[in-house]
Amino acid sequence: MAETDCIEYKREWKDDFLRVICAFANSHGGELYIGKNDDGESIGIQNAKALLETLPNKISARLGIIVGVNLLEEDQHTLLQISVQPSSVPISFHGRYYVRSGSVVLELHGKQLSDFLLKKSGLTWDAVHVDSAEAEDFDLETIERFKFLASDRLPSIHKEQTVRGLFEKLNLTNGNAFKRAAIVLFGKNVQRVFPQAHLRVGRFVSESEIIGSDIIEGNLFQQLEGAFEVLKKKYLINKFRMEGIHRREQPDYPIEALREALINALIHRDYNSTAATQIRVHDDKLMIMNDGLLPDGISIQDLKKYHLSKPRNLLLADVFYKAGFIENWGSGTLKIIQLCKTGGLQEPAFTQESGAFSAVFFTKQIQTLNETDNETDNETDNETDKRLKGILNALIDNNRITIKQLIAPLSC
Repeated sequence: MAETDCIEYKREWKDDFLRVICAFANSHGGELYIGKNDDGESIGIQNAKALLETLPNKISARLGIIVGVNLLEEDQHTLLQISVQPSSVPISFHGRYYVRSGSVVLELHGKQLSDFLLKKSGLTWDAVHVDSAEAEDFDLETIERFKFLASDRLPSIHKEQTVRGLFEKLNLTNGNAFKRAAIVLFGKNVQRVFPQAHLRVGRFVSESEIIGSDIIEGNLFQQLEGAFEVLKKKYLINKFRMEGIHRREQPDYPIEALREALINALIHRDYNSTAATQIRVHDDKLMIMNDGLLPDGISIQDLKKYHLSKPRNLLLADVFYKAGFIENWGSGTLKIIQLCKTGGLQEPAFTQESGAFSAVFFTKQIQTLNETDNETDNETDNETDKRLKGILNALIDNNRITIKQLIAPLSC
């Protein structure tokens, strides 16, 4: 049997192989065989009984985990089998963290390490507390607006007169400390603490050429409103039609669909990433792009039907739900699709690649062009059918007709 993500072979024991055990514990568990070559053939070891006595204590002392160590007899050779169970907490070896990827042991660094530690801790990014935040660091205007918006779902919210009291009710505190969610939702100077937490809006004339851009900062409520203010003033073209004496504006995209998509982007983005959420406006499409893939168990196709809501940032989603901005039923993408169809647009495209998720909206121009192409094709097909029928009828009427006589009507 070849080596896999949960099986590894070693000819003899070396203490450096504690990395392999560490990686198994941090992944899905596995078995390390001592006394086999790389092809899985048994070659045996001489000191199997001594290792049987020393390895359990050594692994426990170095890694802090209990493993199963057993003697095996295979092809008249004595082997050692070390069975490792997955750990619910992160395991380190010499202060470094390893995981298993295929048959390879990988050391985690940077963002991968941060994501791994958060996942093992059972916390989402927004639930980690920030020791340096004080009550004075929060924007009172945003807080009052939230209390107004949340009055339907939290009727008693108006009774909370202090920032700390409100945030305790919203689970945005950890003892005396405020959580990251409190800062990005209600902070005065969010980007001072989390510089990656901002929006970029750009006007593109091609996939790579940009002719204008804006940066939207502030807390998430301010970013949401600021983004649409900038979009309406500078980036979206509103066509209009007259109904009698009334002027009716027709935006290129359903504003409610864009709003829903942007709210999803703000809630579900990977805030461990240094990349900002992007809104790219082209002549024929608008793209909202976010760092962070769909949750495990949810595919692109699932977005087109009812599915469970699995927010990446639970506290952000909960506050936006209480403000009446989302429903927490996994129906947001269905709402976006329906709004586009009702507005006469084609269905938006949801894609994920290179670690990023995108929602792409198309203008009526594309649909109009497609319809024009279809009409042209239909007209051409109908004309061709008429000519073929004419030729067949001529042959039936006169089986001695010449080619010159057949093509004469076609050249007219």
